[in-house]
Order: sequence, then C-alpha cells, then structure tokens
Amino acid sequence: MKFKLDENLGHRGAQRLKSAGHDVSTIALQQMIGSSDMRVFEVCAAEGRALVTLDSDFSQVLRFPPEKSAGVEVLSSSGRMTVGLLELLLGQLIEALQHHELSGRLWIVEPGRIRIHGSASE
Repeated sequence: MKFKLDENLGHRGAQRLKSAGHDVSTIALQQMIGSSDMRVFEVCAAEGRALVTLDSDFSQVLRFPPEKSAGVEVLSSSGRMTVGLLELLLGQLIEALQHHELSGRLWIVEPGRIRIHGSASE
C-alpha cells in the first residue's frame, strides 16, 4: 500500500509503516510543510497515496470526500498523543489493512477501535 504521512507524523511513523512492507512518503520529503489541507488531499489523491494524519480536519467527509482518494486515516485520541499511543494506533492500522479495504474510505483510528466511513462501492 502507498501512504503519505502528514507533517504532524514523524520519522517513527514512516519507519513503522515501511517495516510492515508499505511504500511511504511524507509531506516533509516532498517539501510541502505548511501546505493547505486541500493541497495535501489533492496531492495524495493524484499520487494514489493514502493520507495518514493526526489532523481531525480530514475527517470532514464533505470537504475531503474519501471516495475521491486512496484513503484517509486519522489517528485520533481523546487525550494527549504520546509516542506509545502513536505506536498503538499505527499497529491497529497495520493490522486492519490485512482485513479491510482502505481505498475510497475514511478510517478514524482510535485506541481499541477503527471507525470506517464510506465504501469502495459507494
């Protein structure tokens, strides 16, 4: 699977996904730090890369329609995001990819669950 990590995810997130066998690029590598959310969404869609982010703005399905993308994953927590929590959420994401289709969907990854919005057939 091809992913692009938003600027709010660091090197550790990229390494975790790469070690699971995924093709990973980042907003920083593409020199897009500070780009608008819409620009990030459009570039990911054009490249066929699913966006992984901590930015809950990307969960606005009317503004960022998941069916026009390779998928959007928002890693979410009700509290402060820690390194341990980030590792947990990435692990859940990697595990779920083995069982569920991501393309055209919004995944909100929370501790202990993943909410999936949309479907590839919609």
